[in-house]
Amino acid sequence: MSGGSFDIDAPRWDQTTFMGRLKHFFNITDFTTALLPDSRLDEAKALVESCRAGSVPPGTPEEQLHYAKKLYDSAFHPDTGDRMNIIGRMSFQVPGGMAITGCMLQFYRTVPAVVFWQWVNQSFNALVNYTNRNAASPITPKQIGVAYLTATTTALATAVGLNLYTKKAPPLVARWVPFAAVASANCVNIPMMRQQEILNGIAVTDENGNKLGHSKKAAVKGISQVVLSRITMAAPGMIILPIIMQRLEKYKFMQKITFLHGPIQVMLVGVFLVFMVPAACSLFPQNCSMAVSKLEPELRDSIRGRYGESVQHVYFNKGL
Repeated sequence: MSGGSFDIDAPRWDQTTFMGRLKHFFNITDFTTALLPDSRLDEAKALVESCRAGSVPPGTPEEQLHYAKKLYDSAFHPDTGDRMNIIGRMSFQVPGGMAITGCMLQFYRTVPAVVFWQWVNQSFNALVNYTNRNAASPITPKQIGVAYLTATTTALATAVGLNLYTKKAPPLVARWVPFAAVASANCVNIPMMRQQEILNGIAVTDENGNKLGHSKKAAVKGISQVVLSRITMAAPGMIILPIIMQRLEKYKFMQKITFLHGPIQVMLVGVFLVFMVPAACSLFPQNCSMAVSKLEPELRDSIRGRYGESVQHVYFNKGL
């Protein structure tokens, strides 16, 4: 196969449909890719870059190119091309998320346990949010610290407050406290970690990738979609699993193996996340669009002044 005959950046599946995006994200959130050494990932990156330059080694199978692109998309930032830290990658969401979420669901009864696991979860989320930010909008260490502290405080206040409030509530309600804390913290953590995009705008382009300017409204739309996706990602496991566990714990065999309740919850959360991570990432297109008419007046007028009515929509990377 010659490099010129294969467009490695062409979507393998139709990104305009949910099913197409679902196949794409099942591909790049495959947690087994997180187990590969950096040297293997760097080889994949070199092959992708060779293909882009039109110099694929002769006889390279198309499937090998697809796999190299899978590894590249799973481990390298789409804006910078830099290798992302392993914990922040979407391919690490299943092993990382199942361990932390399982523990949050298991250890929800005492305030110290709630505080510890919510802190661990927000530290994990902060790293994921920073890793998957739109890299065109840099953020300072001080802003990262403020975002982290604000989100962690929000999660702890929600979790501890609800934990105390639900002491007299039905047991199932108390089991749902971790989800309430996670959802509220996501509403703070993600916007705070990506505040530069909201304050200064996010780069928007036409359909051919030509930069048209920066838009704060586009940033708000993209970040709002990410917040909704993250809450959706956590919801099934953190809402349905407590119902399952409450019913299972009534059986005598479960009462005899209380020491295994934690590991059981971790594994069940993993089952949910294997499906929910790609499904939640697929809710909205990665390359988000917005009508020119809905942009800030000055940017809208600038685009209309240069291109007239030929440009009706702008496009931008919403992050993950």
